[in-house]
Amino acid sequence: MGSATPGPHTGPRSAVRRRFDLLFREVAKFGAVGGAGLLVNLLVFNLVRHLTDLQVVRASVIATVVSIVFNYVGFRYFTYRDRDKGGRTKELTLFLLFSAVGLVIENGVLYVATYGFGWDSPLQSNIFKFLGIGIATLFRFWSYRTWVFRALPAREAVASAESFLDEEPETGTRRPRARVN
Repeated sequence: MGSATPGPHTGPRSAVRRRFDLLFREVAKFGAVGGAGLLVNLLVFNLVRHLTDLQVVRASVIATVVSIVFNYVGFRYFTYRDRDKGGRTKELTLFLLFSAVGLVIENGVLYVATYGFGWDSPLQSNIFKFLGIGIATLFRFWSYRTWVFRALPAREAVASAESFLDEEPETGTRRPRARVN
């Protein structure tokens, strides 16, 4: 036997569930891009340390900058592709500002471990680099979703989705729609 009312539940519990599902998907996408960025960051860090005589924090800053560029592309075109695309200059400026704060957090942890405590073996450097990335990631997730990749207002999101549905699959051109009043 089924339910007396067909269709999806529309109560407050389902609204909470939808918001949780959306947040979960956002965190998963952020994590996927961030995980790839982490690999880029650690790979570049260890390559620079191995191939040059740069100090550990300088090598880390170079790696962080490379991963910031990598992450912007991933966040803009994968994680937050459905977010407001207006004002790209402002978006990029805010992204770079918050990324710079994250860079200071990330490399500050490594700096304190290396120069404050003398923990500078390759293993220790990687551990504290990883720890710094983790702390900075919490800040970046909050700041990017709050200030950089802002959600579209509901009316614009619906219009954007409807315009996508209006495109012809073969040609990418728009087809006329019947107005519903």
